[in-house]
Amino acid sequence: MNQAAKIDTAKGPLVWLDMDQKALDDAYDQAVYAPNREIVIKRCIRNSELARERLGAPKRFAYGPTSFEGLDVFAAKTPNAPIMIYVHGGSWRVGTASQYHYAAEMFLNAGANYVVPDFANVGDVGGSLLVMADQIRRSVAWVYNNAKSFGGDPERIYVSGQSSGGHWIGVLMTTDWKDYGVPMTIIKGGASGSGMYDLKPVRLSKRSDYVAFTDESEEKLSSQRRLDRLNCPLIVSYGTFETPEFQRQNREFAEAVKKAGKPVTLLVGEGYNHFEMAEALGNPLSFVGSAVLEQMKLK
Repeated sequence: MNQAAKIDTAKGPLVWLDMDQKALDDAYDQAVYAPNREIVIKRCIRNSELARERLGAPKRFAYGPTSFEGLDVFAAKTPNAPIMIYVHGGSWRVGTASQYHYAAEMFLNAGANYVVPDFANVGDVGGSLLVMADQIRRSVAWVYNNAKSFGGDPERIYVSGQSSGGHWIGVLMTTDWKDYGVPMTIIKGGASGSGMYDLKPVRLSKRSDYVAFTDESEEKLSSQRRLDRLNCPLIVSYGTFETPEFQRQNREFAEAVKKAGKPVTLLVGEGYNHFEMAEALGNPLSFVGSAVLEQMKLK
């Protein structure tokens, strides 16, 4: 009893659930829970370089007018092949498409095109997640409208992403695609790893130091609040060595999707931290990679 009292006294005012400000900040800072972060990131970058050496450089297309708005396409050898669009993470503020080419071989070997869009980081657009969301949505619409130019099947587009990329997958799958002139059924399946689906606690964390959260962005980009638009199968995944908040966000999102009567599969990576979860996507033998290929009906 005395020990509990000491712990409560040491904790500051509660900001979210049972967390004070420091605990909440730490819960949205992967470095606190993944001491090997830099090792895994460098490994993924190197594996992306090796993939390009073996496969050749991807085709580069512009999907919009700004320098940020381009995407890399690794084209499958078979014509009219399905398409995987991977949306990278990086806390919304770092990362480029070229760092995530390491998964290209898995999809090409299985007979699918692999597309990775670039987009502005949040610091480039005055902290606005809404601007980023528009870019990413337009990249997906571009793929649908131009798929046949690189041998892709516009009727078999799938999306995947991890971390803030996982957040964007939730956003893409709950988008009103009529605003972009493409069918509401543009996405046939999605895989969201270690994402964020309700931005309220994120807004309360230290991420608000570099993201200009507003009531509008919180509401429009919290996919858990827009499940009525979800119309295709979804895979949600997280690792047991991730932060408490990332585990909760993914667990509760999957529960909400299931409660809404939509098809969802929850995958839990025992012993995986946040960055190891991203790396697993490029491995066809991993629990994530194999599930994504199965969703696409590929071997």
